[in-house]
Amino acid sequence: MPAPPPAPAPQLSFDELGTPLRDVTFVVLDLETTGGSAEHDTITEVGAVKVRGGERVGELATLVDPGTGIPPQVVALTGITTALVTGAPRLPQVLPSVLEFLTGGVLVAHNAPFDAGFLRAACRRHGVSWPRPPVLCTARLARAVLTRDEAPSVRLGALAELFGTTTRPTHRALADARATVEVLHHLLGRIGNLGVQSLEELLTLVRDATPHRPTERQRRNRTLAESVPAAPGVYLFRGARDEVLYVGTSGDLRRRVRSYFTAGERRKRIRDMVAQAERVDAIVCAHAVEAAVHELRLIAAHRPRYNRRSRNPHATWWVTTTAEPFPRLSVVSTPRDGALGPFRSQRDAREAVDTVLDAVPLRPCTLRIPARGASAGPCALYELHRCAAPCAGHQDVEGYAPAVAAWRALVDGADDGALHVLADEVATLSARERFEAAARRRDRLAGLVGALGRVQQLTALAGLAEVVGARPDGKGGWELVVVRHGRLAAAGVARRGVPPMPVVDALRAGAATLLPGPGPLHGAVAEEVRLLHRWLTGGGTRLALASLPWEEPARGAGSWAAWARRARPVEVVVD
Repeated sequence: MPAPPPAPAPQLSFDELGTPLRDVTFVVLDLETTGGSAEHDTITEVGAVKVRGGERVGELATLVDPGTGIPPQVVALTGITTALVTGAPRLPQVLPSVLEFLTGGVLVAHNAPFDAGFLRAACRRHGVSWPRPPVLCTARLARAVLTRDEAPSVRLGALAELFGTTTRPTHRALADARATVEVLHHLLGRIGNLGVQSLEELLTLVRDATPHRPTERQRRNRTLAESVPAAPGVYLFRGARDEVLYVGTSGDLRRRVRSYFTAGERRKRIRDMVAQAERVDAIVCAHAVEAAVHELRLIAAHRPRYNRRSRNPHATWWVTTTAEPFPRLSVVSTPRDGALGPFRSQRDAREAVDTVLDAVPLRPCTLRIPARGASAGPCALYELHRCAAPCAGHQDVEGYAPAVAAWRALVDGADDGALHVLADEVATLSARERFEAAARRRDRLAGLVGALGRVQQLTALAGLAEVVGARPDGKGGWELVVVRHGRLAAAGVARRGVPPMPVVDALRAGAATLLPGPGPLHGAVAEEVRLLHRWLTGGGTRLALASLPWEEPARGAGSWAAWARRARPVEVVVD
């Protein structure tokens, strides 16, 4: 007896996957220009058609006086002459109407980088803010949807002929925009069998421009998302042995988990993971920052092999002094109080050591100091003036103490004299026109400022027994967190109309008891402290309560942040 046919895969509703395509407003645009350079050429004609749900809801068309002659080759292509545009409005008059027409829609164009690039350049040139609409390129969409046998070329004219559109492109803006509308509708009719049902999936399809159908295993595994709630939180994909394969967060767990079972998911690594999944667990959280903290903790605990981000957030490096009468700087993974860090690699930590030793005369060698009265061995570094006097047998602890004190003051932010010494060296090298050496010193100093900024910010937060933060949730309510010694102790929300302080009191009463531990961060994990610090200091967060004043040193790295940004403008130096 033949086996029964497999049950059809459950069909996802539009609302479960993202913005339904039926609700999306597409603004299909075409521009004619004086040439191909957005920086040196300008627009001569604009044509745009607004469509929603397959229906045309508006059109915009106008010639534009470019203020210059139109090249003969452009006239031959478009038929737009200088005489034709004379008396037409100039671009500053046209631009506001075009941007208003785009408001709330997805910008669609054939070869969209060209049209969007000219509009962005026009906004920049005339001091207008670019609204950054989603952009969809029908040429790339065609290449993602159609085979090369069916469509050897994805030029607009070739696609219009393939689909038999009623309007054919003529290199005039409105006609080309109308032809693009028809091509768009034909292409959208082809994407349903790829599992694409939302705007988000459509944009992903075009971005990757490589058609993939959901695998049979993906389709069957859609049932794994049925019990996942539509709430913010953390999700865990588990395998056959209940092992955690992948951990992620989302503001809508159900929508995010369902997306893994559609054509919108194109990462081979994740598709392999989904094929192995047997269960999806969900942890509902109050808001995004609680979810992010739980994600960090779960990744550290389970180390899932399909997570590419750090699977061991505890693996950081610090610079600290050794427990010797004449201390050295040492790179360690378990720091003591007063350590500098955290660093993501030993190399970065060692570079910080070299930079500090240029200004603070701690001994950099590993020669052991003999007992008093015994003779000291020779020290080559001392001969090169790179080692402090004790290595040559000078046992004056009091004479060495200022160097140790300078190190501690640098890390604590009590004295930035060492930074001034290093900055003066950069200036001196530049004045001598030794620019490469100056650049190397500058970059090392900027890296040191970044490390000092991290440790001073994070230790200031981790040193507080309790901090309560409240951030507007955008709906008239508040997102709330209780942080104790740099760790999340509780999280909650006060919905619109609910007085927040009673909720704060209830959260504090039920928050986890977290006692300070060893090290500069009092036992907290650096990545969690950094995440909470960013949340508490940005996004309009207000401090509802703090056990002690939250303060950072006046002579710490914060006062050097502007210098470091100028030195290394492409990097964020102080978190």
